[in-house]
Amino acid sequence: MQIDINAFKEARDFIVSNTAIKDLSPHTAVVLGSGLSHFADNLKNSSYAKVIPFKNIPHFSSSTVEGHSGELIVGKLTNSHPIIAMSGRLHFYEGYNAKTITNPIRVLSLLGIKNLILTNAAGAIGDNYEPGQLMAIKDHINLSGINPLIGPNNPELGPRFVDMSHAYEPRFIEYALKAAEQEKITMHQGVYISVTGPSYETPAEIRMFKSMGADAVGMSTVLETIVARHMGIKVLGISCLTNKAAGLSTNTITHEEVMENNAKVAMRFSSVLEKIVAQIYAEK
Repeated sequence: MQIDINAFKEARDFIVSNTAIKDLSPHTAVVLGSGLSHFADNLKNSSYAKVIPFKNIPHFSSSTVEGHSGELIVGKLTNSHPIIAMSGRLHFYEGYNAKTITNPIRVLSLLGIKNLILTNAAGAIGDNYEPGQLMAIKDHINLSGINPLIGPNNPELGPRFVDMSHAYEPRFIEYALKAAEQEKITMHQGVYISVTGPSYETPAEIRMFKSMGADAVGMSTVLETIVARHMGIKVLGISCLTNKAAGLSTNTITHEEVMENNAKVAMRFSSVLEKIVAQIYAEK
């Protein structure tokens, strides 16, 4: 079945009619992963702020995961830069297919978004990678076994075959490293490996991932990156390292641990994101 671009246009028109997007003309959006709602809370209190639950938007689906509020927020940051934020996302392990997971990225593109910051919670694999630190994604490994571009291609959305040589914008990575340094929070550059979940990985799997060159592991982001690049959107990916991956510590991995460790860095991470957005908007 071919992708129905009219469904994306209907969602776009609903968002435009219910927000101040026409006045703000944002060109940058942020997708917030598990427990990273502090940035969204700040945006909700900003000028022009409008919050729309995913369930109210035509052809969107609701997130079912704790820490993902499932809201689209349009507003201005404290530095006066307009932005769209998705507080939460959809995952394959929730039972959604690859196209449903990435539909919001299609809609963001039709709303005029040219730059996308994808954040996530991830398990630390790399040497000297510790919980509470960040990682700018310089490349990824798609081990999910799925791809949202499978099926007939709609040329209105993008080309049949997409070059992924530079999936993550190097210039944006530099912005992220600079912002993290200013906020005095450690940020690595590394490779993110995507799996489906929802079970966490085994120690044997983590050893394999490390031998493949992965520095962090998670259950999101890669499918969104593929669709964003399909539509010509520049991408920055940032992982919040919330735990040591299986076999690298004696702790039992839980979603509660992920949420707790994210909460510890939420304010500084929010400041890092605001600084990155400011640098993107400063580009000529």
